[in-house]
Amino acid sequence: MAPEQNDRASSPEAAHFVTTHWSVVRAAGAEDSPAARAALETLCRAYWYPIYAEIRRRGFGPDDAQDLTQGFFASLLESHSFSRPSRDCGRFRSWLLGALGHFLAHELERARAAKRGGGQTLIPLDEVMAEERLQQEAPLTASPEELFAQRWAYALLDQAFQHLEKEYAQAGKAALFAALKEFLADDSDYGSYGPLAEKLRMTPGAVATAVCRLRERFRVVIRQEVMQTVTAPGDAERELRELFGY
Repeated sequence: MAPEQNDRASSPEAAHFVTTHWSVVRAAGAEDSPAARAALETLCRAYWYPIYAEIRRRGFGPDDAQDLTQGFFASLLESHSFSRPSRDCGRFRSWLLGALGHFLAHELERARAAKRGGGQTLIPLDEVMAEERLQQEAPLTASPEELFAQRWAYALLDQAFQHLEKEYAQAGKAALFAALKEFLADDSDYGSYGPLAEKLRMTPGAVATAVCRLRERFRVVIRQEVMQTVTAPGDAERELRELFGY
């Protein structure tokens, strides 16, 4: 069976693999279309921080790290810079980390001062935010691979959060999301919903139900984001356990 047919397997979970991060990279490598480039650029925007932090971990200063991050993603956007990943490459984060090592080893000089991409800033990097996050993370005793996995997990959570926020806004529930988002990672008890229930003109029970639904939907969206970064549905379970412990 051809790869494209495999991507369209009949199970609902497998349907998510029709368009994954892998297929975006392969499409960008196979065609020089505005749509393929835009998709890959969106992907770069979502996951630049783990790359930036890994470059900083390797001893580069903030300015060099910013230039190298831009250069790395510019190389990715210039689809010919890396051979297209095959389906047996495994996790997208592992491939991306390997691609970064290749880039730093073989293309360091050409990456300096954002010379790639015609000198344009391709990915908007918030260097101040990145440096603040690095300071908050320190000191960390994890291995380089564990550090990258932790930062990748945070990037996935951020993407899931943004997706969920947009979803609620499109449903006309932006205010509800803004009021409940603080409970996404908070194991608040039933009694703590009282003041918020009064503010929202809801009963505490209704707020508790809304929080439960929000958390359940967040877990679903996280799973969907993870499924974008692996090559087979079964790999998503292992990635969820490694990154989030479930």
